[in-house]
Amino acid sequence: MQKLKSLTAIVGVSILLFACGSTPLVISTPIENIDSSPLKVSELTEDEKHHWGHLDLAKDTVPGMSVDKAYAEIIKNKKGQSVIVGVIDSGIDINHEDLNDVIWTNEDEIPNNGKDDDNNGYIDDVHGWNFLGDGYNEQLEMVRILVSGDTDNPDYAAAQAEYEKEYQIWSERKVQYDQLYQQIKSADEILTKHFGKKDYTKKEVAAIKTEDEALNMAAQIANYMFSNGLDTMADALKEISDSLVSINDRINYNLNKDFEGRVNGDDPDDMSTKYYGNGNVKPVKKSESHGTHVAGIIAAERNNGLGDNGVANNVKLMCIRTVPNGDEYDKDVALAIRYAVDNGAKIINGSFGKSYSPHSDWVREAIAYAGKNDVLFVHAAGNDSKNVDVEPNFPDDNVNGVEVSDNYIRVGALTPKYGSNMVGSFSNYGKNNVDVFAPGASVYSTTPENEYHTKDGTSMAAPGVTGIAALIRSYFPTLTAPQVKKILMDSGLPLKTKVIVGGDSSNIKPFSELSKSGRIVNAYNALIMASRIVNASL
Repeated sequence: MQKLKSLTAIVGVSILLFACGSTPLVISTPIENIDSSPLKVSELTEDEKHHWGHLDLAKDTVPGMSVDKAYAEIIKNKKGQSVIVGVIDSGIDINHEDLNDVIWTNEDEIPNNGKDDDNNGYIDDVHGWNFLGDGYNEQLEMVRILVSGDTDNPDYAAAQAEYEKEYQIWSERKVQYDQLYQQIKSADEILTKHFGKKDYTKKEVAAIKTEDEALNMAAQIANYMFSNGLDTMADALKEISDSLVSINDRINYNLNKDFEGRVNGDDPDDMSTKYYGNGNVKPVKKSESHGTHVAGIIAAERNNGLGDNGVANNVKLMCIRTVPNGDEYDKDVALAIRYAVDNGAKIINGSFGKSYSPHSDWVREAIAYAGKNDVLFVHAAGNDSKNVDVEPNFPDDNVNGVEVSDNYIRVGALTPKYGSNMVGSFSNYGKNNVDVFAPGASVYSTTPENEYHTKDGTSMAAPGVTGIAALIRSYFPTLTAPQVKKILMDSGLPLKTKVIVGGDSSNIKPFSELSKSGRIVNAYNALIMASRIVNASL
């Protein structure tokens, strides 16, 4: 109570909240200026690390979305309508223990009979559609532009310059990581021999006093790894090894001009062929975990004692595998949006993006199509630490600043630490082209084969917003997609805190300048504002 009294009101009006009886419940809810609240000095507990995105900034001093507060004080035991959410992403593990009960099923399709029972053009699309078929690795779009050889393409010169820069960066990084891996491996072997065991401890390494040059160097390497938060040399080797997988993928596939990843047989530059791929929406390998992680953030089954709770209840996830290990094709994205709309989705989550988009018009037309059909499209802002008002990130919803529809909302990423480091160093931003911010760093969620892991990215921020949108559409189904977008933007917490932008400590701006709303999304406020709008129209 003392904390509340010390704050300045953000939303201080009496608002009508939905109620089962004939008399509406009136709530007076002052939510106040968080900028004057104390910073959290203690480290997050393990539970908080897994759940921080659902916490409340005023109560917990963590920049979460007040999801727990929304359930405890507003939703409680109320019954909402089921909402279909289309997840355009990589493969999703639909058999995951924390997702299997929230996966959409096309009731008009008979599984595995090889027929298009519902006549929508897609055979056996029981839980969604896979536009990639058996494909997995892909080039980046800038590489495809160069491979086309079309020097008249207005993006050709920029793509060439960026390719040369990127190839050099990743080639040098590969050499560095290869060397680092060998150094750690050698140090681990020397220390294992010295101690006569592999499970030596930090304390034991720190106590080494020796004239042996090789042993001394091994101890220095180990101590350096430990100082960077790693508990064992085995952890260090795994982290470097995982990084090398990504580096090699970048060089061998994403930046490889000779690589051909598309296996569907269709022409990605010809929109007349639309029915390709298959109905298998699962990942092709365990490491294809992105889509499963996104799905869990939105709607992992709540209160079942497994993993962590998704933001939204009453959701069915439509799985649309469209995003490869590389850049997605515009054609696939446009068709995926239309598939989601035509098959009943009310919200689409798009946790993907790229800097070049040869057929951006196809995607914008699909976004506008979604808008005409009252479907909200939630898009991740991107992870390039860039101002997307200046350097574009696709898909977008505007041509020369003019929006094609009012159903698109773009999301930047927050970290768990309120204050100057609150914005993810990787997160894109933009006063005009990013709408809101949401938790996106160190987000814990589902991964394939009944596992759970923490990931970073605006890819993790967008599904948090999608989850809140699903709550609004579930409990206030009469609200339109543009109304839901406006609620998400207007009901968030407006902060004036100065933050480090793009990971550059010399670039400090007020948080309010990084997005159109200057706010972080807030489920509690959003539901209150939604009820106010609905009751005002009665």
